Amino acid sequence: MQRAERLLDLIQSLRRRRRPVTADTLAAELDVSVRTVYRDIAALMRQGVPVRGEAGIGYILDAGFDLPPLMLSPDEIEAVLVGMRWLSERADPVLARAAEDVVSKVAAVLPTHLKPILLDGALFAPAYGSEKPVDQVDVAGVRAAIRQGRKLSIRYRDEAGRESQRMIWPIGMTFYERVRIVIAWCELREAFRHFRTDRITDLASREERYPARRADLLRRWQQQEDERDRAACEQREAAQSRAIAPSTSATRPEATSASARG
Repeated sequence: MQRAERLLDLIQSLRRRRRPVTADTLAAELDVSVRTVYRDIAALMRQGVPVRGEAGIGYILDAGFDLPPLMLSPDEIEAVLVGMRWLSERADPVLARAAEDVVSKVAAVLPTHLKPILLDGALFAPAYGSEKPVDQVDVAGVRAAIRQGRKLSIRYRDEAGRESQRMIWPIGMTFYERVRIVIAWCELREAFRHFRTDRITDLASREERYPARRADLLRRWQQQEDERDRAACEQREAAQSRAIAPSTSATRPEATSASARG
């Protein structure tokens, strides 16, 4: 690995972390010696890269530091390509157009020898099946409410066709192969709920912000999902244990016959 490439990888490793990371951890991640990490950290500091820290404690990259957009490796370019192609097939129209714009903007700043990786890329993410559910509302409004932390008033139709009016606090969205799910706190149920975007029949954004930080709500939702997953896993393991455990009734005939013989 060339030194310039190694320094870029080191910067990327530091950018991914919000807390100080030790030279030992960086060395293991980058597959170099600890001495090389110390030497490269010193080189970055001399070049004006805002790295703080010291040996034995750890290093951190100051917030706000960024790299020029053309400093993308071939792997990173292909990651952009696959991600944007995946979105263009599965996102709402506004987000799909944004994905195409991202590809155009990245292509505009790439050096000539790297442009073919993006513009003539051979990696694809096709969407299979023609019967994808169709949204009845503008999902861009849901994404805007998530970013702004605003409440949404929705009319929702469940799987059985029953409709209900809900006031929700949208905190995230999950993209699956065929559907999109809004993660939200539901005032009606007083709990976290998941809403398929294609089952939202009406949507109105409120000026009112919901009275909690989105990051805190996401953590609470994630904890709830983790607990649910653990409970489901324990139930499966218990069911498997019952299925393979020897049945006491199977041993009784032998014990009975032995007793009779005695």
